[in-house]
Amino acid sequence: MKRIALTGGLASGKSHCAAQFAALGAPVIDADVLAKASIAAGTPGWDAAVERFGRAFVRPDGEIDRQALANVIFADPVARTDLENIVHPAVYEAIEAWFRGLDAPAGIADIPLLFETGRQADFDRVIVAVCRPEQQLARAIGRGISELDARRRMAAQWDLAEKARLADYVIDTSGSYEDTDRQVKEIWEKCT
Repeated sequence: MKRIALTGGLASGKSHCAAQFAALGAPVIDADVLAKASIAAGTPGWDAAVERFGRAFVRPDGEIDRQALANVIFADPVARTDLENIVHPAVYEAIEAWFRGLDAPAGIADIPLLFETGRQADFDRVIVAVCRPEQQLARAIGRGISELDARRRMAAQWDLAEKARLADYVIDTSGSYEDTDRQVKEIWEKCT
């Protein structure tokens, strides 16, 4: 079975690509979903996050206030590293378990911070979704993220051009959805 990673950056079109791979029949697991689950109430990650960041980041329902936490971690690199040290091991453990249980010729792990975590060698192929930086910023703002927050989040990630340079396949999402979907289909056919 081929282990494939899909990565990109904030608002680079990666989620659309992941959805298109799934529509083509690719098994897909989403690291963002796993990251949220890793600090859900009742988990060791929740305990570690509250110990590190304090109860001020716990909502009345007992869950971590992820927006408040994001405001801190994207302004403070030390805080971001501390949170990553809590979340990333749990995420990669869940991805490993998913691949071990997968009965398919290939599976795709959608991992936004693949290169940032240094885990690209864990995969047989790496696909990167890219667009122009000004598109990335405009898309992020269009999702309701302030320009300042979008710039902070983009600065916290590797540059898309660098990710593309290291990838096995690149999907340019700068054009139409149809063009992106065509690239996804071509790459999936090459990977299976």
